[in-house]
Amino acid sequence: MKLAGPQAIVDIGSNSIRLVVFGGAARAPVVLYNEKVMAGLGRGVIETGALDPEGMAVALAGLDRFAGLIAGMDLASLRVVATAAVREASNGPDFVKQVQALGLPVEVLDGEAEANAAGYGVISAMPWADGLVADMGGGSLELVRVGGGAIGERASFRLGALRVAAIRARGKARLQREVDASLKGLDWLAGCRGRPLYLVGGTWRSLSRVHMELYGYPLPVIGNYTFAPGEAKPLLEAVIAMDKISLKSISQVKSARIPYLEDGAALLDALVSAIGPSEVSVSAFGLREGLLYASLTTEQQARDPLVEGMRYLTEAQQQFPGYAEALHGWLDGLFPGEPPEWRRVRLAACLLRGTGWSSNPDFRALSGEELALHGAWSGASAADRAMLAMAVFVGMGGGSAEPDILARLAGPDQLARARAWGYAMRLAQRVSGGVPDTLRRSAVRLADGQLVLSLPRALDALVDATLERRLARCAESVGSTAPRVDFIA
Repeated sequence: MKLAGPQAIVDIGSNSIRLVVFGGAARAPVVLYNEKVMAGLGRGVIETGALDPEGMAVALAGLDRFAGLIAGMDLASLRVVATAAVREASNGPDFVKQVQALGLPVEVLDGEAEANAAGYGVISAMPWADGLVADMGGGSLELVRVGGGAIGERASFRLGALRVAAIRARGKARLQREVDASLKGLDWLAGCRGRPLYLVGGTWRSLSRVHMELYGYPLPVIGNYTFAPGEAKPLLEAVIAMDKISLKSISQVKSARIPYLEDGAALLDALVSAIGPSEVSVSAFGLREGLLYASLTTEQQARDPLVEGMRYLTEAQQQFPGYAEALHGWLDGLFPGEPPEWRRVRLAACLLRGTGWSSNPDFRALSGEELALHGAWSGASAADRAMLAMAVFVGMGGGSAEPDILARLAGPDQLARARAWGYAMRLAQRVSGGVPDTLRRSAVRLADGQLVLSLPRALDALVDATLERRLARCAESVGSTAPRVDFIA
């Protein structure tokens, strides 16, 4: 189900102000337009309790430009929200009036609403999330317990990127003591120990890019990137040791974020020490995506974002309507009882495989692998992307050679299963020609370890040397060495 039309969110944060326009599937929104202004509104609040006049001028000029852009967009909805800096500033109400005068219907989120949006953003990107969300903005830090597709307890602290430097300046261990004191009394945090810590916020995303560079991570996709909590302190030490030129050289680390990386790394190290998570996971979605997710119906929220995003992207490119779903059902006979976390990836692979005809035949397998790995998919881990890429690479005729990157992203069992999907997809294509009704008239299964392809007697002419080769290759991939074809009435 696609969005009724483009939806825009203007996010007036303590450090940056951003206009983002979303389109695509309702459950898997994609960014159509994204523009940012670094106004640093929160800096004045920290120093004087009021929004700095210079920062306000930069902010209002940027918002005036946003209003002009929005006026030319045929939007289904517009939401303008302001967070910590505006709600805490003594002149925040005056600033709100000036924003409203530009024609922007701004609303000031309280700490709880800001935390809710961050939590929903993580759930939107990672429906399986079960742990603690930490959203670091310029002026505040929100912590939210998530699990079972719902948000639980939450809290907001004055520990944003613009405040951490002042705390650290008062002494080497001061930040850790500040974090420990802030979390003291939050009994519900005990339930987060030994569970993932989900990071939200531009500074932490940039910090994760540094981590990727340091550890030679091969996939430049930030969403669902994970690392061990024990790597937080070495990351802080590395950032301290790096100069601005070195940090600028790292892909997708913006110059405007560099001044906050050390403080962001210090806060992460302090949080990891205080909370004891099992892993650190980076969310590509945050407050803005959380606001969109919260506006969906319960039925829409329950949909799989990976499948919905894939379906939206590939619907118009399927060679025959309904084939991807028919193929997925056909493969159930060969892979019964498959874990749900694999079966959803298989459906996504079937959808992506159906677009192969639109690529140059000489590069079809490579282009499919590229899109699987680097597409704007929400709800996909690195291992999910690797399985997608393996299945589509083989399914589009790429052969059995495993692209080097995949073994660094997924385990051998995952890649072996995805390779088997790919060979089964090629067999199905030979059986049906991509026609769903023809595929549904056949079946494939394992019987006592033997791969059996069942075909109506009326379709016996479909069995040729190429089909037999594909049948044998598919059988080998699932551990069957003696496949057979059964003809049925």
